[in-house]
Amino acid sequence: MPDKRKLTRIHRVRTLQLGLVRAEEMRALDRVTSETQLADRIATLAAAVAPSNGAGFSFAASAHYRERLLQSAEAADSRVRTARFQSVQASKNTKAAHRDQVAVEKLIARADADLALRELRDLQNAAPTRKIRHDPC
Repeated sequence: MPDKRKLTRIHRVRTLQLGLVRAEEMRALDRVTSETQLADRIATLAAAVAPSNGAGFSFAASAHYRERLLQSAEAADSRVRTARFQSVQASKNTKAAHRDQVAVEKLIARADADLALRELRDLQNAAPTRKIRHDPC
């Protein structure tokens, strides 16, 4: 069983790793939010560019802009899917890092309990500290 200092050092490293992974998960969630908002704005703009009464040139221009916005919307949807996938992966990484940290905490608790039991056994097996001697009366 590793000693207490080594376990403490491992726990400190695992705690730092957990903090970093949680920060990455928050960034991934922010990315999902921003990409979703961007996709919604693009969809709103694409819906707003509708043909109106006017010359043939304005029909062609609005069709061109609408086509470009639809392409942008498809790209935004792809980015949203990617961001969601990365968010799920970050969540899995956070859970794994938390499991690692909890495992180290359990090892530390087990080492403390083993040390306490060993000290208790040593006290039980130790010779008495003073001998009671009775002089003949």
